[in-house]
Amino acid sequence: MTMTNLDDLRAAARASIAQARTLAELEALETEYLGRRGGKVSELMRAIGTLPPEERPAFGQRVNALRDDLVVLLRQRREELARLETTRRLQTEQIDVTLPGRVPARGHPHPLVQTFQRVREILTGLGFQEVDGPEVEEYQFNFAALNYPEEHPALDEQMSFYLTDTLLMRTQTTALQGRVMPALTPPFRIFTLGRCFRYDPVDATHSHTFHQVDVFIVDRVVSLADLKGTLVTFAREMFGPETEVRFRPDFFPFVEPGAEIAIRRGEGWLELGGAGMIHPNVLARVGIDPEEWTGFAFGLGMDRMPMRRYGIEDIRLLFENDLRMLRQF
Repeated sequence: MTMTNLDDLRAAARASIAQARTLAELEALETEYLGRRGGKVSELMRAIGTLPPEERPAFGQRVNALRDDLVVLLRQRREELARLETTRRLQTEQIDVTLPGRVPARGHPHPLVQTFQRVREILTGLGFQEVDGPEVEEYQFNFAALNYPEEHPALDEQMSFYLTDTLLMRTQTTALQGRVMPALTPPFRIFTLGRCFRYDPVDATHSHTFHQVDVFIVDRVVSLADLKGTLVTFAREMFGPETEVRFRPDFFPFVEPGAEIAIRRGEGWLELGGAGMIHPNVLARVGIDPEEWTGFAFGLGMDRMPMRRYGIEDIRLLFENDLRMLRQF
């Protein structure tokens, strides 16, 4: 290559570098001229050895000067493009500080959490103390301590979620009675609330995972009138003063007599749970003399409470976490 060709190559390279509009284009030009493999200037450096000895020094100096010149031009153009890119980003991403701010979205308690809070307020106001219990329960507290006969269908593995032969996911918060009553000295008023688990089909009013509140009292003179008065007070505090409460005879192993509880507030009846006088066998099993002490207990399904309070027709909506539904509360 002649000296004239070197001047032409320099002119072409300078023009291309000056016209580069992006860093990517500049990187391509650097590879084209200075790349180790196939770069035009690099090829010239390797060609020096093929020239006559008397031409090599002058040609080599010109090629080195060309390479150094292009390195400087590439660096300068890279800095210019970086400044242009920064300016462009500042213009496109600038924030108008005069615009009004955006109010951040505020969360709120889930309808079930609101229900738990209200239940706690009512029962605490009636003099009951909250006690918590485990969701993984022992067979003896979930069934045996509650006077369940051995042949009761609830003990079947097809009805309950067993983890071992003696451990299962509690089917009712009533299991807390046998767990805490041996350590209590009557009189006492206790309530507990939490999740329960049963092998139930899922539909508009049932789920395999649900919430219950269990309430029980032991004192020297406790009657069905006390139970009914407590439940009516609870229902009207929870659902409104016009709420009707219905008691119908029913059987539960841990109470005698027992009753089913339902409420109505202008609509049809909604069953909430069961209640009754604590069975003497339950008291005797935990060391409380049923001849000296009596008590009542009731357990209510908490998931149905927000359904009635807020007009939710399908219990599954409470567990699907659909924000379109939850934002209404």
